[in-house]
Amino acid sequence: MLATGRFNSIDQVIQTALCLLAEETLSDQEWLEETRTKIDQGITSLERGERIDGETFVNQLLTQLKQAKEA
Repeated sequence: MLATGRFNSIDQVIQTALCLLAEETLSDQEWLEETRTKIDQGITSLERGERIDGETFVNQLLTQLKQAKEA
């Protein structure tokens, strides 16, 4: 990184690396919190009797994947 001229010192390289690591850690934590929330919502839905069979779920998932691929 120093040889490319992008950074002027090893300290800059390390500082940038630490910032990127902190951002990644925060992103991972946010993903984990969102996933836990979705799991809790799913459990609550199941407890209310809101269910779909496996075939319907897979078909819905395939439709969503197809739409995402087309977008």
